[in-house]
Amino acid sequence: MGVNLSDLAEKKEISLDFLAGKRVGIDSYNMLYQFLASIRGADGLPLADSHGNTTSHLAGLFYRTINLIEKEIQPIYIFDGKPPELKRETLRKRRAVRTDAEEKSSTALKEGNLEEARKMGSRALKMTPEMVEEAKQLLRLMGIPVIESPQEGEAQASVMASKGQLFGVASQDFDCLLFGANNLFRNVGITGKRKVAGKNFYVEIRPQHIELNNVLKQLRIDRRKLIWLGILIGTDFNEKFPKIGPKTALKLVQQHNSFEEIISAAKFEPEFDYKEIENVFMNPSSREVDAKEFEIKKPDKEKLVDFLVAKHDFSAERIGNALDRIISAREEKEKQKSINQWFG
Repeated sequence: MGVNLSDLAEKKEISLDFLAGKRVGIDSYNMLYQFLASIRGADGLPLADSHGNTTSHLAGLFYRTINLIEKEIQPIYIFDGKPPELKRETLRKRRAVRTDAEEKSSTALKEGNLEEARKMGSRALKMTPEMVEEAKQLLRLMGIPVIESPQEGEAQASVMASKGQLFGVASQDFDCLLFGANNLFRNVGITGKRKVAGKNFYVEIRPQHIELNNVLKQLRIDRRKLIWLGILIGTDFNEKFPKIGPKTALKLVQQHNSFEEIISAAKFEPEFDYKEIENVFMNPSSREVDAKEFEIKKPDKEKLVDFLVAKHDFSAERIGNALDRIISAREEKEKQKSINQWFG
């Protein structure tokens, strides 16, 4: 969700190899939703084990994380905390959309309309607290760092990136740029050919790199004006200004040096406090992160097999092979580290 800067921000296609040797903060909720949306059955519903527990997010998280490690990327998964009070209305609307989509998906299934069921199913996705806790448990068993934010995960990740603790943030949300992330990487969780919703064709999804400084230079504004632009076209904390799209919003922030002037030019008096929203982005809620929290540990193979195979019905052979890959990748990295230290 979040602010939509897709038509304005310059994006550069990259391969995951571009991130090799880099520490990347992952907007965990964002990526888990991608897995729920893309890893589904023909009926549009996420995959589930024999007990009815959703497993799409676990499958995506497990195999994608291994893929990242094999690419020599150090993933740091950052989870949301308590949502800000300002986001309450956005969350209420999302619940309403989800409830409506659930009803339409159920009706479509009864009528045998699988295409409609799948489309509505993707809109009815729900991440429960139990699913989130299991995702954290899986990562910890894999030895992957998990960092919990006091509020928004993308805000925490963006602050860490701006401090140089992370090379950048992997998220679909352009909000990260407003929060100050120097580098934003989109489509890290899902790549390859994907079917366009409601259409009978596929598109190739590749990772994208958006650099904050380049965006500001390209748009000829500073970060505060980028936040103003976001407020005009709508964020998770406010409704958009009526009849103002991205291009008009850009002209307004380029031409004026205060938001009061912009309000006057737009001839619309918002009911929300723009200064409060500006402050959310300029001074994101975050916590200090100790260097020890970045440490990647040895995976607990026995407990991982028990968690994925015994508890959630994953294939024992596939999980075993995947675990061999992650252990091999870790051993290779340690070997290379020793060689570098010897010759360094």
